[in-house]
Amino acid sequence: MFTNNRGFTLIEMLIVLLVISVLIILIVPNLGGKSKEVYSKGCDALVAVVQAQVDAYYLEEGSYPTNLDALVSAGYIEDKQTACPNHQSLVYQNGKVSPPTNTND
Repeated sequence: MFTNNRGFTLIEMLIVLLVISVLIILIVPNLGGKSKEVYSKGCDALVAVVQAQVDAYYLEEGSYPTNLDALVSAGYIEDKQTACPNHQSLVYQNGKVSPPTNTND
């Protein structure tokens, strides 16, 4: 008869599943806490992009836009680029773009 006993036993499979489960339990909670950091960095990157577009508007038009809606209507940015990923609007004043001051989302 065949004496080929290659393969995994039930105990070996249970040990592998236990190790994988422990790794998932350790990793998943750490990923959940990163969303606020991701939103913050995404907002900082958006501020840099919009500020670059404000500067481009200034170079082409000779004056700063009155508000971010002027950039949208002139085609420099899209409407969704006036707010951070957490849906708080960017602050624009005197040719400078900054992130929202209230970031408690």
